[in-house]
Amino acid sequence: MAQTGDMVRFLNSVGGGRIVRIEDNIAYVDEDGFETPVLLKECVVVAPAQPKAGAQSKYVAPPVIVPETKPQKENELSEETPEGEKLNVVLAYEPEEIKHLSTTGYDAYLVNDSNYYLYFTYLTRADGHGWITRFAGIVEPSIQVHLGHVTREMVSEMDRVAIQYVAFKRDREFKLKAPVAVEYAVDTTKFFKLHCFHDNIYFDSPVIAFDIVKNDIPQRPMSIDSSALQNSIARKKAVDRPAKSPVSKNPRKGDIVEVDLHVDELLDTTAGLGNADILQVQMKEFNRVMNDNLKNKGVKIVFIHGKGEGVLRNAILKELKHKYKSCDVQDASFREYGFGATQVTIR
Repeated sequence: MAQTGDMVRFLNSVGGGRIVRIEDNIAYVDEDGFETPVLLKECVVVAPAQPKAGAQSKYVAPPVIVPETKPQKENELSEETPEGEKLNVVLAYEPEEIKHLSTTGYDAYLVNDSNYYLYFTYLTRADGHGWITRFAGIVEPSIQVHLGHVTREMVSEMDRVAIQYVAFKRDREFKLKAPVAVEYAVDTTKFFKLHCFHDNIYFDSPVIAFDIVKNDIPQRPMSIDSSALQNSIARKKAVDRPAKSPVSKNPRKGDIVEVDLHVDELLDTTAGLGNADILQVQMKEFNRVMNDNLKNKGVKIVFIHGKGEGVLRNAILKELKHKYKSCDVQDASFREYGFGATQVTIR
């Protein structure tokens, strides 16, 4: 709870300042020489009041580190640790009054336990609705940032939460980290059950915490809508490659059917897809073409997969060996396709 002398910002409006006095449940906040009356519960503490000399403050500061803005000396770099080279990121919710969960609000925090800066967004979603950006900004290395106050009403609109981020360093070399998007389904009833709050190394009191990344490994990558993925494939084929459909061409013996398995030929976008997701899409198209042509004896199908690291080519050869044993397989013409294509003849 805020007290006189605290620096605060307003929860549901722009502005803030220092609390000069509190009467009943109203805080009078000094904004550039003007006192603004605000409900005390609408004030979020960003810097607690400094206790007077010789007096002990009753205020217990929330476990959020507010970095001071200091001019950085030329060539001065922040201190790093060997452990900090691996990202550890946590999203946590701390109750204001853990003994009164039926009425309390919560504070959301993002913990960045690493040597990296994170440019990130914090998102929530209610069931059946789209995502809402609750916070967007940069968190410095080895810092936790306050994302905002969460009311009881807001909890009911948090069926899912997500963190997206890009990691980087300033003024020094670093290992490139892949951008990450992690999503959690939230059981909102846990916010009102004491046993669901647990001790955490980053907080002084029990919290509900979600591990976003542990030792560089994302914990819950955002799920892919399979039906939307299929629709995306269908739209891409209909617009860009209708004439190449093996079914509509009715190929005959000796015909050559070309199938480009590059992902940009199959999907409009690869946003949110990992390497495993992309390979799954490519292999699904490979199997579809093979099954559509198994009765077309003598037809030659050239699968264009590119040279790359050979992952897709090896997956195709493995599938041919186990599911299509009667078909002949060889490298496609180097003159026409380079080293990035495999030819299959239906027998």
